[in-house]
Amino acid sequence: MTSLAAAPDIRCTALNNSGSASAGHYVLYWMTAARRTEWNFGLEHAIARANQLGKPLLVLEALRVGYQWANDRHHSFVLAGMADNAAAFAAASITYLPYIEPTPGAGSGLFEALAAAAALIVVDEFPCFFLPRMIAAAAARVAVRVESIDGNGVMPLRATAQAYPTAASFRRHWQKVIHPHLLHFPVAAPLEHHSAKSVRHAVVPASILQRWPMASTAMLANLAPTIAALPIDHNVAPAAFAGGARAAHTTLDQFIADRLDRYGERSQPEQNVASGLSPYLHFGHISAHQIISAVWQRSAWEPAQVAGAKASGSRDGWWGLPSAAEGFMDEILTWRELGYSFCFHRSDYDRYESLPPWARKSLDEHASDPRAHTYTLAQFESAATHDPLWNAAQTQLVREGRMHNYLRMLWGKKILEWTSSPQTALAVMIELNNKYAVDGRNPNSYSGIFWTLGRFDRPWAPLRPIFGCIRYMSSDNTAKKFRVKNYIAQYSTPARQTALPL
Repeated sequence: MTSLAAAPDIRCTALNNSGSASAGHYVLYWMTAARRTEWNFGLEHAIARANQLGKPLLVLEALRVGYQWANDRHHSFVLAGMADNAAAFAAASITYLPYIEPTPGAGSGLFEALAAAAALIVVDEFPCFFLPRMIAAAAARVAVRVESIDGNGVMPLRATAQAYPTAASFRRHWQKVIHPHLLHFPVAAPLEHHSAKSVRHAVVPASILQRWPMASTAMLANLAPTIAALPIDHNVAPAAFAGGARAAHTTLDQFIADRLDRYGERSQPEQNVASGLSPYLHFGHISAHQIISAVWQRSAWEPAQVAGAKASGSRDGWWGLPSAAEGFMDEILTWRELGYSFCFHRSDYDRYESLPPWARKSLDEHASDPRAHTYTLAQFESAATHDPLWNAAQTQLVREGRMHNYLRMLWGKKILEWTSSPQTALAVMIELNNKYAVDGRNPNSYSGIFWTLGRFDRPWAPLRPIFGCIRYMSSDNTAKKFRVKNYIAQYSTPARQTALPL
């Protein structure tokens, strides 16, 4: 067994002023964003700290019911991951507490109760949704040291000093600074690196387990009745694909073996060549490091090949990988981490005011332009527009929990065109995406939504009604460029959902 090192300083942030570790009974790892037992900087750091202190490790993974857009789809995905984690921690003889909140607020106090007996607390860092506020508030309420670990991407969040306005500018930056981070990936299997003392089962007071009962093996094995008993939105059915680390690994293996070489064809709606990994990345069931390592291994590539490479900002050829793999690397490193960096540096990432000034100016100038069609949220939600292609994309989102990537962009552009104002369009996009997309409520979700309104883009000519100088897209042009007939036929049955109009 080799010993684990603590996370690099650039990835570790103390969230309170409690000083060094205390004389508690265990190291507590609160798993909130990196919900996996492999390739996990947070778990690796927690095990390293437990080894150093000679304490057992206690892992808490909890699921609230009171968050916005809580529904069967999101819950089932997370709970499948909890089942995988329970099995992995049991095999490693590490105490794991899977808590499913039965009613809003019922979990209040659990973290503080566990923290009272902890020598040190490790938490995941995530720059989006309610998690930053929740973690910061929790850390302020406890007297023990809390260390937040950034395992979000290959480049640490603090390796950038600003929210970059475009992909090209961000790409040029990471090409300058990325190489050291390519050499420091998390270990693949941190559970194999604990000491005998850290593997000793942590003792949790019976009073805590009585007040906050943990999910049983049976509850995690049979999710339907578990979810049915919860006060969440049961109108949004589970996704068309399973959650959890095992499903994530299968998806990665299939992508590498069958679709990576054709990744350049991903814009075709009738081509199923997308990676399918975005939902698993969002819920932390798989790491970007593991995905990138699999791509490198497929091409027998090593980080030394870009040591000293010129930071040109080009999206093609920098890695020296096959063209399709280059395209995928740009998606997972440039576009994915651009969104994470933006959310980290801009707390207003989900507000209209965060758009670049040129985009806001153009949208505001054309806000009163006549619309040929306008729809309510309920009409959008039920795919009841005049446009068969848009309806098909919305139906796929509602039915499956995902949407073809190219059509997601068209989907947003048309909502802008068919609502009374850009602010209303933004509200509709956020509501539908975060409610139905498994990878919603993520920095990349907000990147995609706000891209349709000008974020990370540039002014385009000619000026158009409603859009101004915002990039324009149409269903007719999409149908001319891509084969969409079969896609429309496949998703021609509208999804019927209830919704309140905006």
